[in-house]
Amino acid sequence: VGEQALLKCSFKSSSPITESLLVDWTYRPLAGGPMETVFHYQSIPHPTTAGKFKDRISWLGNVANGDASIVIQSPELTDNGTFICSVKNPPDV
Repeated sequence: VGEQALLKCSFKSSSPITESLLVDWTYRPLAGGPMETVFHYQSIPHPTTAGKFKDRISWLGNVANGDASIVIQSPELTDNGTFICSVKNPPDV
């Protein structure tokens, strides 16, 4: 709480990195409930425009280096939960 939280995600791909590469970060609250997409990347970062993480997530990744990390600004205890990083680099998943 009070500091930014770095969520690291690294990946390897057997296919060349292209503009088709997709990164999706999803979140499920600790108490359970539906998954929520909190960040999307395809060529450029697309932070969520709704929900509890609106205006609080920044892209820190560099897909050329196999990095899909994000940062959460002003984290709160209620942000606790499961964050999943999914990277697809067609035809490699």
